[in-house]
Amino acid sequence: MEKLGANPANSCPLTPLGFLERAATVFGDCPSVVYGGAVFTWSQTHRRCLRLASALVSLGISRRDVVSVLLPNVPAMYEAHFGVPMSGAVLNTINTRLDARTVSVLLRHSGSRLVFVDPALVPLLDGALRLLPPGHTAPRVVLVEDPSEKDRFPPTPAAALTYERLLAMGDEEFLWVRPTSEWDPMVLNYTSGTTSAPKGVVHCHHGIFLVTLDSLVDWAVPPRPTYLWTLPMFHANGWSFPWGMAVVGGTNVCLRRVDAASVYAAIAGHGVTHLCGAPVVLGMLADAPEDARRPLPGKVRILTAGAPPPAAVLHRVEAIGFDVGHGYGLTETGGHVVSCAWKGEWDRLPASGRARLKARQGVRTPGMTEVDIVDGDTGRSVPRDGATMGEIVLRGGCIMLGYLNDGEATKAAVREDGWFYTGDVGVMHPDGYLEIRDRSKDVIISGGENISSVEVESVLYGHPAVNEAAVVARPDEFWGETPCAFVSLKDGAAARAVTAADVMAWCRERMAGYMVPKTVVFRAELPKTSTGKVRKYVLRNLAKEMGPTRRGSSRL
Repeated sequence: MEKLGANPANSCPLTPLGFLERAATVFGDCPSVVYGGAVFTWSQTHRRCLRLASALVSLGISRRDVVSVLLPNVPAMYEAHFGVPMSGAVLNTINTRLDARTVSVLLRHSGSRLVFVDPALVPLLDGALRLLPPGHTAPRVVLVEDPSEKDRFPPTPAAALTYERLLAMGDEEFLWVRPTSEWDPMVLNYTSGTTSAPKGVVHCHHGIFLVTLDSLVDWAVPPRPTYLWTLPMFHANGWSFPWGMAVVGGTNVCLRRVDAASVYAAIAGHGVTHLCGAPVVLGMLADAPEDARRPLPGKVRILTAGAPPPAAVLHRVEAIGFDVGHGYGLTETGGHVVSCAWKGEWDRLPASGRARLKARQGVRTPGMTEVDIVDGDTGRSVPRDGATMGEIVLRGGCIMLGYLNDGEATKAAVREDGWFYTGDVGVMHPDGYLEIRDRSKDVIISGGENISSVEVESVLYGHPAVNEAAVVARPDEFWGETPCAFVSLKDGAAARAVTAADVMAWCRERMAGYMVPKTVVFRAELPKTSTGKVRKYVLRNLAKEMGPTRRGSSRL
């Protein structure tokens, strides 16, 4: 066959921004965004995003400038995922749960030119701007007013640039700024736990395009779903679903605050079919009081990720009627790249067996090239025995371009062998499904045995009185390290009567003796990051301060 190559017709850069144009054509009169009493159509959302892009350009925003967003899940947050990059700028969504010092670090590190901010977050942003170093040009601020919250905040100054005033400056016929290459940067996300040395993950149009379509295919999302935004859009851009909902013409139901009552009310009121969330959301739904619950309008599908979900929690939430899918990804992958692809024959297993299988992360999604687990010393694949632990490595088209202004960290993560090293430790089962056992720094080495803290936590979550559990290493003069469990208990007199000995006995019946926590520490609540993950480093420090293992327990 004659050698053929690229031609002008097939060399246009891939970008997910074009999904919005298609949505306006195919689903123009269908609802796109619902928030409180406001309902927008896909035609309206398309025009508003064009106005946003046009207005940003009129303010001097140009290609590769960083525009930051400090917003909850409100319509403007959704529109920013299209409108900001349509101006040529790079979208930077900032975690709203961070403190002023950290937000200041991110604004400085990213070189942000403009910030959209919610009225409730103005004090946070003001504090961050005051902490910018002398001589650093502060970004311009645009206030995103929320009519449903107007009574909670002082009137907006007449001179303030608000979001709606900005849109009024824009042109809905604007020819949006297309990428010159699909490798042009499109979004900048900072990894959770960011401190004074932030790691800014840069993704390009190509990668976001691929992971968006990949996620839709892997989750088998049908046309016209009703998607509830329980997952913060600032968290890895909502796992790519802001762009994905445009592909399928979904209805985005925005929630400003996420609690059990609000979620159940939104599901019942809008006929929600899909939502995403970390395992903590599953626990919230499963443990919701009866007065907060509403009957489900039909099968509601939940995609969870962020931490290995305990099998006991999966079992409880599915018993309510939710259909839970489980995936795995990182900020560096832009979304899910591994999922627990379900097999029909597993439906015949008892509920506990189904939950145990569903707790595994699974296999690569269709759009990923390769996923493996390798030995840290040899770099070779570990045996498929479900026991030998190694580091999870990935490669595919949606892996990040790199860390912003941090070549050393980029080289450490993306090696010369072409693999991205995640830092997550897992095992490969005989059927080819992988399962995370820990972060590399969270593996407990006791007497030469590697103990997965996640595995121990999964057993702890099965205890009827346990609300939250986290396991870390505590120094031991003989064994080197032993498992130390930090536990919060559910409400109720029966739960409060549970002792450390009870918890240890529960574990001893369900796991090898060397894995049983030698210390149990009860706390009212476990420390968490701004994204809801348990701060294990805080618990590790507490365990070290306790000194070598002794019998008994503590109540803090």
